[in-house]
This record gives sequence, C-alpha cells and structure tokens, in this order.
Amino acid sequence: MRIGVFSDSYLPYTSGLVRSVQLFAEELGAQGHEVYIFAPRYANCHREERVFRFASVPSPTNPDYWLAIPLSWRLPRLLRRLGLDVVHVHSPFLLGRAGAYWARRLGIPLVFTYHTLYEHYVHYVPLGRHWTRVLARRMSAGFCNSCDLVLAPSASVAEYLRSIGVRTPVEVLPTGIRLEEFASADPTWLRTAFGIGPEETILLCVCRLGLEKNLDFLLLAFREIVAVRPQTRLVMVGGGPAAPALKRLARELGLQEKVVFTGFLSREKVVSAYRGADLFVFSSVTETQGIVVAEAKAAGLPVVAVRAFGVSEMVNDGVDGFLTPPDAGQFRDRVLRLLDDGELRRAMAARGREAVEDLSITNCTRRLVAWYEMLLRGRGSHAL
Repeated sequence: MRIGVFSDSYLPYTSGLVRSVQLFAEELGAQGHEVYIFAPRYANCHREERVFRFASVPSPTNPDYWLAIPLSWRLPRLLRRLGLDVVHVHSPFLLGRAGAYWARRLGIPLVFTYHTLYEHYVHYVPLGRHWTRVLARRMSAGFCNSCDLVLAPSASVAEYLRSIGVRTPVEVLPTGIRLEEFASADPTWLRTAFGIGPEETILLCVCRLGLEKNLDFLLLAFREIVAVRPQTRLVMVGGGPAAPALKRLARELGLQEKVVFTGFLSREKVVSAYRGADLFVFSSVTETQGIVVAEAKAAGLPVVAVRAFGVSEMVNDGVDGFLTPPDAGQFRDRVLRLLDDGELRRAMAARGREAVEDLSITNCTRRLVAWYEMLLRGRGSHAL
C-alpha cells in the first residue's frame, strides 16, 4: 500500500504530533508499506528519501513553528507518479487541506487524525480569541465531515468530536510506542549530564514548553514539594516559546537551583532521561493523548498528572499513577505520597510497564492498516 501523509509540522520540529507521524511512518515501512510525507521545509532540515518539503515561513507568533505554502508546480506530477492508495492528513489547515484536495482529485480515501484541541491554542492569536475559539470548532467539524474516516487518539477526544457535530465515522487510535528502546537506555546519563547527586530524587516532565502545557502550575506545585522534600530536582525536557518565561518564574520562586531546563534533546537522550528519573509529572490540560505519559510508564516511572482529556485514559488512577484536579496542593500531596512510599512507587511502576504492552507501535499500526484496507474495499465510510 502507498500512503501519502500530509502534516503541517514534521522533523526537525518536535511535538507529540510529529512523534506520531514519525512512529507510524517508520512502522508502516517496517510492515511493507510505502509512506510519502509532505511537510514544511525548515531552515535546518536535510533532504530525506520520500519526504517532500514545501517552501515555508516562520509563524509570526511562534518562530519555531513554520507555516508551509501549500503550492508547488512539481506536486501534481509527483502525486500521479506515486500512485497513492490513501491520503492521511494530520491537520485541518494548510497541508491538511492540500492533502484533502488531492485525495478528492485522485479519487482515493482521505483519513484525518485529530491530534490537537485547537480551541485551547487561541493564546497564539493576538486578537478575537472568543471568536477564534468558535471558528476553530467549526473548522474542525467541517473538515472532519469532509473525510472518509477520522481517527482520535483517545475516547474522550472522539466524544468531543461527535459533540461538536462530526458525522464522519470516528475511531480511536492512540499513537503507539517503541517498547524496546527503553530497555537499552542509559539510566545514569541524566544525573551525570546535569550534575544531579545520587541522594536527590528526580521528577521528570517531558513536553513542549508552551502556554497550553500549564507549566506555571507545575512550578508552583514543585515549590511546595521542595519545601517538604528539599532533596528533589525537577527536570524539564523540551523547548518552546514559553521557555524564557518559565525560567524567569523559576527564579522568582527561588527554584533556579532546583529546576533543570534541558532544552531540546536527541531521542536517545530523551529516552535516557526517562530511565534516569524517579517519577513523571505532567500538568497539561490540552493533551489529546499524552504519548509522553505512556513513554514514562514504559520506562518504569509512576505518573502524577492533572486529570484532563487523553491523559485521563493514559493513567489508571491509583494503579499506575495518580490523577488530580488542577489544584497545586492535591498535586503536591500525590507526589509526596509516592516519594515517601518506595514500595508503592515500585508497584505502580511495574503495573505501568504491564499496562503499556498493548500500546506497542506494531499493534497500533496493524489497526491503522486494517482501517486503510476497509476504506479501500468500500471506498468510503460505508466500509466502516
């Protein structure tokens, strides 16, 4: 099968969406399919086989994020030569709409994965945020209804899509993880790289540093944790537009010696960071899945997270971690309980590793291929 993937972000940009596109593309290739990716061109990206880059410009509100110009004189001939069977888009905007257009022109099925709760990202729009939120819902629903199949990373997101008027069939397909990469990671790297002593406990957060990740909340809760457990460090892996403000807040809270901002890390080092930590903490309330939570569990970390959307399906509360309301005191108490009870922490870690076995990228990709094949057999939603 030949699959054309259109995404408004891709490597070297880092995000959960990009990680999903990358993982599924790699596994589809491993299972014998051909994947062609259509993505923005970044200033520091290199030529890759089967990756077509569109001319792009930096976003005015987030310079790390580049906006593709979805026009190319080479594209029509290339698409006809490739003989695609399915188009799979990962955005309802620039390249997503380009992919939808070409799926219709070529008469092939169109699949859309709804990765992002767009109405929660209106802080990147300087004016008219209420109407932007309303418009985001309408555009999302309208685009979904132009597709043959919509994939949601979690059941709560599938329910949300139906609630805003999506009539196209919606199926739940989380992004899988590569379980094997955690077995070979270096658990000593994190402490060595950032000078963290063996007597210190490491809380880890892996995410893009954006306003939507609710990281102010995490720093405020961490201040309360440090007041009780001074030998605790918070390591924040990732970069993003909110990094300067978060570093400033850490200084204002007197946490500059307790919080490590690693910036962007290679995948190998991210996995080693998971393996070198003691507990995973996560405060985002906008995740459609929260793949980093599943990765933390695969690395043997119990999780304390704010209960919201997809994350609530990634953590079995009281079994492999804790879910809390967005209350710093309750979040602090759950973290301290795990730090004080080593037996509970180890039990939750073991149960978390067991829970993610079904979430392997191999299994998730097989499900994706099955849906592609159903669409090809029925050419449309009636196949579902």
